Amino acid sequence: MRPVPEARAGRPPTTSREELQRIALGLFAARGFEETTLDDIAAAVGVSRRTVFRYYPSKNDIVWGAFDEQLTRLRAHLEAADPATPLMDVVREAVVAFNDYGPDAIPELRIRMALITGVPALQGHAMLRYREWSEVIAQFAAQRLGGDASDRTPQAIAGAALGVAMATYRHWIEHEDADLIAELDGAFRALAEGFGGA
Repeated sequence: MRPVPEARAGRPPTTSREELQRIALGLFAARGFEETTLDDIAAAVGVSRRTVFRYYPSKNDIVWGAFDEQLTRLRAHLEAADPATPLMDVVREAVVAFNDYGPDAIPELRIRMALITGVPALQGHAMLRYREWSEVIAQFAAQRLGGDASDRTPQAIAGAALGVAMATYRHWIEHEDADLIAELDGAFRALAEGFGGA
């Protein structure tokens, strides 16, 4: 059981979006997502409930963090790829880079992904985020293959990529000694090969 962050007396000198998220994730891990209220988070950070909403429009969004910025990074990585690099190699490299937060971020990333993959209350919100992620992949695939992102093949590539990423995350959450980056790299290589070695 993780220690519950203590409530602060008064507003801290500086409150950042990242600090609020860090404290909220600690509360979710210690108490449970549904059991933690926005008032609990505001008290622990030492800000008003209104300030929490300034940083995040909902409790669900706190779990996802800076997802929109990360999607922008993913799109930029795909668009900057050498056209001569095979499509699935580009997708693998981009997804690995998208998930490489550095070793210091691993504990919070484990909490985040355990919540996203395991809390029923977050599943509806997660589906919207998964769709946004998948659309970035589908748009890139359509650009490479010609045609529209809504066509079957770009959608199939995006769906397969999402499935592999989520399966890898679930495996990683359950195996604390697993290296997320290595696991993702290996899983996407297997996808590109059609799981021929399985």
